[in-house]
Amino acid sequence: MKTYVLTLSKVFPRTHARAGEPTEFQEKFLKKEKIHTIRANYELWSKRIKEVQAGRAVLSVRQWTGNPYASHQEEIAKLTAADDVGIQRLDIFDLMRPEKVDGRLVDLMDLAHNDGLSFSDWYHWFKGYDLSKPMAIIHFTKFRY
Repeated sequence: MKTYVLTLSKVFPRTHARAGEPTEFQEKFLKKEKIHTIRANYELWSKRIKEVQAGRAVLSVRQWTGNPYASHQEEIAKLTAADDVGIQRLDIFDLMRPEKVDGRLVDLMDLAHNDGLSFSDWYHWFKGYDLSKPMAIIHFTKFRY
């Protein structure tokens, strides 16, 4: 069976206003306060999540033990189709107004909160992303927008 790895950041990235501070994503994930993550490359993640939903793959949620790409990863959870893993398409045109998830408008405050971030932290996280391409909201629970 295939395993797809999805790493959560232990600290805010260098490009963030809170660079180096803990994100507490692992704790938020385990408490079901971080119910999804947002990733670039919607097409790639859509294929992967469909394989998980079909029972042909698992999603290994991990975090780095130290510096990203320069330390080991520790597994937080292994998710399968039974965990209601899902994906939705996110189209962002402006980080300051409601955006579209699967064609429906969603409030950015809700999106940030469900991603385990304040709106300010969410904004600073995604301000450097290429917003011309759809992003993936990868759900860890049955919640959908």
